[in-house]
Amino acid sequence: MNGETADAEWRGQAIEALRADRDVLLGIGEGLSPEEWSAPSACAGWSVHDVFAHMGALFWLTVDPSQLPDATGSPTEQANELHVAARRTWESQRVLEDYESVSTKAIERLDSLQQRSDLMVPLGDLGTYPAPVLANAFAFDHFTHLRADLFAPRGPLPGPAPGADDLRVAAALEWVFAALPQQNPGAFASLRGWLALTLSGPGAVTRYLGPDQVAAAAPAGEVVATVECGTLAFVLWATQRARWDEVEVAAAGDEATLQIAQTLHVF
Repeated sequence: MNGETADAEWRGQAIEALRADRDVLLGIGEGLSPEEWSAPSACAGWSVHDVFAHMGALFWLTVDPSQLPDATGSPTEQANELHVAARRTWESQRVLEDYESVSTKAIERLDSLQQRSDLMVPLGDLGTYPAPVLANAFAFDHFTHLRADLFAPRGPLPGPAPGADDLRVAAALEWVFAALPQQNPGAFASLRGWLALTLSGPGAVTRYLGPDQVAAAAPAGEVVATVECGTLAFVLWATQRARWDEVEVAAAGDEATLQIAQTLHVF
């Protein structure tokens, strides 16, 4: 497989993963009871209703931001809260229908951007990314909310959570690795060497975290610490939903590097 073919396949997988989890979310929403809609999710301060509203609002940012309250200049988390608050009084059916409609339009828009690797898109405090990576951002958001915030053991909905296969995990991790250095510039600048991160399970991969970057390989002899865990465990601690002592993380090496790794936070 040449580089151009591999790149096209990677881009297509992000859209495919997003479409797959979009269909899963719609199926879940159609089967929720009023009590489940109003139940607190594992995303602090948000109900299940709020999580659905959030994901619909994010798609509107791609399709037509004028449909949302103006959050110009607000940090991402504050903007998300503002958008969710504006939809909190909506009936659950309206939230679901809005999500279904806007997600169709947004995924078409994201798909059209898959050939625009030359286009850099600024996302405020999230960083600036090549246009194709936007699909991975949405795939990550769906992956995380579905599996970490809605379903047991952390969320209110009875398990099992939707499956986490190679397709979905890989698409989510592409966003995490692209976002980590931009969203944690101080932490990455403080690294004194390279951290080898080995993830097992669906989407298994090894990446190296070093000064200002995430790489597929590290300079010889410069790995000073190692971290091993499952891919879902990594998503939990990289989003600060869990501490290392709450998931199965095996870590060794330079203590300062490991301390920095535990502070990383990606949105």
